Amino acid sequence: MDAELASWLALNQIPGLGNEGLRRLLQAFGTPAQIFATPVHILQQVVQPAIAATITQGWNEEKLAPIANWLAEPHNHIVTLTDPDYPQALLNISDPPLLLYVKGRLELLQHSALAVVGSRNATPQGLSNAEAFSQTASAAGLCIISGMAHGIDAAAHRGGLREYGSSIGIVGTGLDKVYPAANRQLAHQLAQEGALISEFSLGTPPLAANFPRRNRIISGLSLGCLVVEASLQSGSLITARMALEQGRDVFAIPGSIHAPQTKGCHHLIKQGAKLVECAQDILEELGHFPVSTTLQSSVPEEHPLLMHLGFDPIDMDSLSQRSGLTIGALSAILLQLELDGDIATLPGGLYQRIN
Repeated sequence: MDAELASWLALNQIPGLGNEGLRRLLQAFGTPAQIFATPVHILQQVVQPAIAATITQGWNEEKLAPIANWLAEPHNHIVTLTDPDYPQALLNISDPPLLLYVKGRLELLQHSALAVVGSRNATPQGLSNAEAFSQTASAAGLCIISGMAHGIDAAAHRGGLREYGSSIGIVGTGLDKVYPAANRQLAHQLAQEGALISEFSLGTPPLAANFPRRNRIISGLSLGCLVVEASLQSGSLITARMALEQGRDVFAIPGSIHAPQTKGCHHLIKQGAKLVECAQDILEELGHFPVSTTLQSSVPEEHPLLMHLGFDPIDMDSLSQRSGLTIGALSAILLQLELDGDIATLPGGLYQRIN
């Protein structure tokens, strides 16, 4: 590890300093190396005496050894604020991270991107929407940014990875940890075909306070933020608010007025978010992005019953009255549609279209 990077890492690890204190020091003294060379009485004019004293002690090379070992592994990178590879989009936000740990394709940091976020407890329809919207946007060249959580985040990453725009997961832990553990395979795929990013040092556990903080990176890297499903208490609304503060477009998919998972989206729409019904609505708003012809030609012809089924849950008797088909005929068709991934069965004998 070269001395310049070591000074960035050492400065970033000083207890109690934080991002704001780091920025003040950089504005006052220049590079991290110059900060470490500044006398303690001058540092005390910018930071607290205890922090100034810690800085003048320099750094312990042994503490940086695990990071050096991590960097030696293939496809692992650390990008500092002054690095040419630092994403230009993040330079324009009020609180950019001083450095980023990156695992995967470094070039994706410079790609035009769309943030896709939503509920961890998503409905089958929400998961299908997140995956389909993300795949179409990725086919149009947009990198899909999300937070690697259960539900909408994971579905968005899966959709983005299917096309050449690919996907980036922004995590709230060190990159040597996977959270949630159930997404280990997804994390591995993102590291191979997309990228994982964290501003937190290696070894950082999944602390609750870190996840809202990482949301500013999700929105900051993106041209716009799509909220697929969200309750009124969802953390996705934090990401949407940050996107607005950063001057990004916010999009929301509407849903049933009775579903708690869509009330957050409806709230955003009332506040001025753009209502979208298909991915093309987003692409047109952000500018022309050509969708790959392979994706366009792969759209299958839908079964006629799907017109009668709709996207709200429905019971068998109501569907029989609506379609004019007998219960026996419906049962056979619904089974096939479920196997094809077009519908989902819900508790209480209900069915819902998801594709």
